[in-house]
Amino acid sequence: MINIIRVNKIRLFAYHGCLEEEGRIGGQYEVNVVLHTDFMEAARQDDLTQTIDYVLVNRIVHEEMAIRSKLIEDVALRIHTRFKKELQNLHKSSVEIVKLSPPINGDVESVSVILED
Repeated sequence: MINIIRVNKIRLFAYHGCLEEEGRIGGQYEVNVVLHTDFMEAARQDDLTQTIDYVLVNRIVHEEMAIRSKLIEDVALRIHTRFKKELQNLHKSSVEIVKLSPPINGDVESVSVILED
C-alpha cells in the first residue's frame, strides 16, 4: 500500500539567486514536500520508526536551503537526493521550492520549481 505524507510551507530565509544582491540580502522561501511511503505498519503499531520522521525531513530541507545556490532548481535536486538517500521506505517524492517576492522587475508574488520522481 502507498500512503502520502505532506510537509507543507516550511518557511525559511535563504540566500539563493543569480543576482549578487540576493547573496547579500537574501529572501523568504517556502518548501512543500510530498512523500510516498507505506506507513500502515507504523499506524498499526503507533511506531515512529516504521514511517518517515517529519523532524528529519524538516532538518534536511533547512540544511540544504542554508547552502547558497544561484538556482532553486539546484537546491530542489539536493533536497530530493538526500531524501532518496536518508529516508527509509520512501517510494517517491516531490519537492517544491517557492521563492516569495522574486526580484524580477514586476509585481510577482512568487516563483516556484517542483522536482518529483
